[in-house]
Amino acid sequence: MSTDPQIKPDFVVDAAVLGTAFGIAAAEVPEMLRSNAITSRCEAGVDADEGRWRLTFFHGGKALRLVVDRAGRILTRSTFPSHPPRPGAG
Repeated sequence: MSTDPQIKPDFVVDAAVLGTAFGIAAAEVPEMLRSNAITSRCEAGVDADEGRWRLTFFHGGKALRLVVDRAGRILTRSTFPSHPPRPGAG
């Protein structure tokens, strides 16, 4: 996966997907994203993974990872304990 800043896909993830993963109401998700209570990272696939993106969301010591295709369809999803990435880490 690549974190190339030149790649700027425009994915929309349903708030219910994030809410379910983090045990919060879907209605709370937009404000939590705006306030950085939920953070995210997007990585573009390379070589055999070309055309796929890995979207990882972080909240409360937990991560939700989605692998999506060009159309934004979720191919895989997983949750695991985590901490958000450090700013500038890469």
